Amino acid sequence: MKLAMIGFGQAGGKIVDKFLEYDERTNSGIVRSAVAVNTAKADLLGLERVPQENRVLIGQARVKGHGVGADNELGAEIAEEDIDEIQGAIDNIPVHEVDAFLIIAGLGGGTGSGGSPVLAKHLKRIYTEPVYGIGVLPGSDEGGIYTLNAARSFQTFVREVDNLLVFDNDAWRKSGESMEGGYEKINEEIVKRFGILFGAGEVEQGGEVAESVVDSSEIINTLAGGGVSTVGYAAEEVQQQKSGGLLSRFKGGNDHDDGIDAANTTNRITSLVRKAALGRLTLPCEIDGAERALLVMSGPPEHLNRKGIERGRKWLEEQTGSMEVRGGDYPVSDSGYVASVILLSGVHNVPRIKELQQVAIEAQDNIDEIRDESKANLEELVEDDDDELDPLF
Repeated sequence: MKLAMIGFGQAGGKIVDKFLEYDERTNSGIVRSAVAVNTAKADLLGLERVPQENRVLIGQARVKGHGVGADNELGAEIAEEDIDEIQGAIDNIPVHEVDAFLIIAGLGGGTGSGGSPVLAKHLKRIYTEPVYGIGVLPGSDEGGIYTLNAARSFQTFVREVDNLLVFDNDAWRKSGESMEGGYEKINEEIVKRFGILFGAGEVEQGGEVAESVVDSSEIINTLAGGGVSTVGYAAEEVQQQKSGGLLSRFKGGNDHDDGIDAANTTNRITSLVRKAALGRLTLPCEIDGAERALLVMSGPPEHLNRKGIERGRKWLEEQTGSMEVRGGDYPVSDSGYVASVILLSGVHNVPRIKELQQVAIEAQDNIDEIRDESKANLEELVEDDDDELDPLF
């Protein structure tokens, strides 16, 4: 699937940079064009792979390149005011060559959480291609203002995009880990999962052709209907044999009995599908009730098995209760792993979103109380000063 990626804000820009690195390393052909938008000049300068001409600094008249300081209302206002500057960079994208737009943003800060829904609305008004979002939720330890921003932005972003794929930092940050190191690993996890998902079907001339092709239309149909999506991932290593051939724990390594070997591969694939669906999702939730699902099995073609993929797909149908479960393989000859990636779209039972909204309501109440108290204190202070002052006349 060929994407026009737009990183909005600090987190969004860094993730787009990571996607470009992944594209170079794997030759996956996902990123047809990349743009980074920010109100902070330093964040744009820190990017390594986004082309200089596609780095857009907005809000210079308002914040002088210093960012919006986690004020997502200001972030939204600046995006509205400077939408023509963003469009100028998007005009360089060969839109006829892309399958969809993908806006990536952290939802806890100011620029990305405020501006990304504004951009999504703008793109949907102008283009016929789908507009998707990847929204990164802040950790619960990052502070009340970031939770409030995320709750507000989530509600707006999910309404403006054709589908919002969510990654929850809370489920991935390890205790005791430095913030910078933690985010670096999180970004790698995001790119690994979505890289395999969006890379499916992008076969170059002379490359491996899948038995059961997952192309961009399969992904688009799975994401159709809007709502929230989450992605699961599980992988198993393919080991090298000393003789130079491939020996896989995944395949079983039995060269004498093809029947046993095929059964082994089928069972291993089914096991990987279960691990991907029931393990750590990008947004933890109950998979029962997901409206649509897509299974992608990736790895060396000799270790992919159509029967295993079909069995995994049927298991997903039973677990989700959905009749819209698609599946196929994404052969990568030089891969050292067999991986299962599952896209669950239209998920409903998401405790983290409910918790986020509840915390945001409480945070808003606290903010209102503080404002009222501050106003009362100011009025009292002014009255005291009036009492102490001698009249001028």
